[in-house]
Amino acid sequence: MRFLPCILMIFLIAGCSGAEPLPKLPADGVILAFGDSITYGTGAASGESYPAMLEQLTGRKVVNGGVPGEVTAEGVQRLPGLLEQVKPAMVIICEGGNDMLRHASHGEIAANLRAMVRIVKGKGASAVLVSVPALDLSFAPPPFYAEIAEEVGIPCDEKTLTRILTKRSLKSDPIHPNAAGYRKLAEGLAKLLHKRGAI
Repeated sequence: MRFLPCILMIFLIAGCSGAEPLPKLPADGVILAFGDSITYGTGAASGESYPAMLEQLTGRKVVNGGVPGEVTAEGVQRLPGLLEQVKPAMVIICEGGNDMLRHASHGEIAANLRAMVRIVKGKGASAVLVSVPALDLSFAPPPFYAEIAEEVGIPCDEKTLTRILTKRSLKSDPIHPNAAGYRKLAEGLAKLLHKRGAI
């Protein structure tokens, strides 16, 4: 019996960790995929980007808000106008790779990502983060993605993009998926949305 309080505490801690469930997306709810070239679909043909494939998998309209070459500071400036234009119910944020290529500090990238999440939530939309792996020999995503998600209680896909970019058959070049890779990313995100109750 003495172990019962400890066991209960473990379950409570496990229950408190991770993201809260996402609001159910209505049939006409719009998802905004926001990011850089990976969101845009560089390396694949038109219609093979992850937003296009996610639309097929979820049955919800997915707007491709990807801009190749964008850094997070630019994303913070661009996001409010796009939110006003699209009025999404959910925003999937996948940025930071270009910052890392330019050797921006992790603190700066994290601050910009936090600002994006605040902007999204301030508009009443739900947010999802995608961890972008560091483009070095480790290909490990920096921990700030998961830390931000934990802080604000939103889901974060921490592994899918890393798995894609460490497999040659899923890449069009060293830093972009190919069509098969983008499908894997869309499948990973669709699974996450189902798990969190959005779909």
